[in-house]
Amino acid sequence: MNGKTILVTGGTAGIGRALAQALSEKGAKVIITGRDRARVEQAAAAMGCAGYVADSVDSAQLTQLAAALQQDNIRLDGLVLNAGVFYPDAVTATTEEAFDLTMAINTKGPFITLQQLRPLLNNPSSVVFVSSIAVTKAFPHAAVYAASKAAFEAIVRVANLEFAPLGIRINSVRPGVTATDIQGKAGMSAEQQAELFGSMNGTVLGRVMTPDDQIGAIEFLLSDRSLAMRSAVVEVDGGFLL
Repeated sequence: MNGKTILVTGGTAGIGRALAQALSEKGAKVIITGRDRARVEQAAAAMGCAGYVADSVDSAQLTQLAAALQQDNIRLDGLVLNAGVFYPDAVTATTEEAFDLTMAINTKGPFITLQQLRPLLNNPSSVVFVSSIAVTKAFPHAAVYAASKAAFEAIVRVANLEFAPLGIRINSVRPGVTATDIQGKAGMSAEQQAELFGSMNGTVLGRVMTPDDQIGAIEFLLSDRSLAMRSAVVEVDGGFLL
């Protein structure tokens, strides 16, 4: 990672922040994005990295992000499409607003980000999409979330064919249940989170995963050791799917 320039979307908390911190400590020049200016500035200052405000739901902000990076003469060796949301609800109860917002942030957001930042990606470079085991494992109240992640994985397959002549490779990591801010943001109470996390004690790993458990796989896909990988999926689930 030493000397590489890597941008992590949604880098103010959870997996994104843990990854940005680890990459910085290994000598990478890290750039994080987030939608809240105060949180971006706080996280960037704490980690000693650069931070840009860019809301994945706002295409205009993503266009502005690309322009700002270009103005700052930044070229990217790696791009981690990590920003995402989870609004759990039953299929029959999900509102059209929740459906549209989930798709806008989890599918359209990384699509526009990739589209806008593609000219800034070096040859070679690596793009990593943070997906979810929900793509293949059905969870109640997660239909739209699963669909949003599966949709972008389909985009990844096509983009790999189109971007291959540019030396750009795209792969995905599918985290299992990982304790981050996303559960609270999804509306889960402390008791519900404790119950969910406690249920992970029955996995092979024997506990709920943390953001630190996810960063090794992402670092590998960002590294030169993954040069031959295209549209690969690495499931980091603590043995949940066994």
